[in-house]
Amino acid sequence: MQHIARRRLVAPLVAFLAIGVGVVVAPPAAEAAVTGTIKVSGTLNVRAGATTSSKAVGKLRNGARISIACQVIGQSVKGNVRRTTAWNRLTNGRYVSHAYVVSAAVPPCPVAGTIKVSGSVNVRVSSTTVARTVGALGNKAKVSIVCQIPGQYVRGDVRATAAWDRLTNGRYVSHAYVLSGAIPRCTTPAPKVTSPPVAPPAPAMTNAEFIAASVAGAQRGWREHQVPASVTIAQAILESGWGRSKLSANDRNYFGIKCFNNDPGRYAIGCRSYQTQECDKAGKCFTTSATFRVYASMADSYRDHGYFLRSNSRYAASFAYNRNPNKFIDMVWKAGYATDPAYYTKITGIMKTYNLYQYDIWR
Repeated sequence: MQHIARRRLVAPLVAFLAIGVGVVVAPPAAEAAVTGTIKVSGTLNVRAGATTSSKAVGKLRNGARISIACQVIGQSVKGNVRRTTAWNRLTNGRYVSHAYVVSAAVPPCPVAGTIKVSGSVNVRVSSTTVARTVGALGNKAKVSIVCQIPGQYVRGDVRATAAWDRLTNGRYVSHAYVLSGAIPRCTTPAPKVTSPPVAPPAPAMTNAEFIAASVAGAQRGWREHQVPASVTIAQAILESGWGRSKLSANDRNYFGIKCFNNDPGRYAIGCRSYQTQECDKAGKCFTTSATFRVYASMADSYRDHGYFLRSNSRYAASFAYNRNPNKFIDMVWKAGYATDPAYYTKITGIMKTYNLYQYDIWR
């Protein structure tokens, strides 16, 4: 099967419970204070911030009891208990270095963050792009971060990193898209996410059965993304070999759409790796691996194909001809969709041979 390269899709805007694009993620209700005991030779300064250069606003003697609200990262201090960058925010808003404090575990203080992204960034249930998407945040959205955990490496608008931020609602966003101060490490792991289960192979179909099964998804792709149904069906026939390719039979992926940065996008349910043959410009071919999207149904694969074409700027000019299927696919092909010099001829031949134009519902 010919796997045609795809660009990464722009992350979709999705409704997310109380989180929306540009909406602040509210911190949780305050937790019970932790009691601590000062251990110091002499006295310990209480400060207005988490550094020794911050204004001293009081003193505490050895054995003094304190009420701790939460903990932040600040200046490294070597004290009578430990060396640490942790500072305790007291319930009165002041700070003391944890280097001088004996206490039970102290929860981290939420860190304010700001999203920086072109489009939107997905919020997920764990620290990987394979994890289920539960919302999205737009550029400049405010987030409240509890702690940070290692996860999948992501290249974003701020940085390339494997760090993921756990929000105060327990959800996760890649730190590749977040501007913030120092964030403490999480002490508990992110929920484990498994790859999507292997579905039973799709039953083999005759050519007529394959076309009939394709119509609903292709016509929905037209209604949602204005890609002609005749073009979608013809491309699925050519690129999946009438649904007999491994990708289409096992994963309902009829167009070879990849998971860029392991992102399943709007319509897929996950990603799966396959060994593929790739060739460079010099014609030298080699074996490598690539991650492809997994769909729950044929229709979802067709809808994703429509979304890919509609959301990719290189194909924008094609949509001036979306009621002229032959011209539409000609423009898509010339924009770089496929490198096969006979691709246009093959697609239009399939449309004509099987009279796929009859499924274009604007007619």
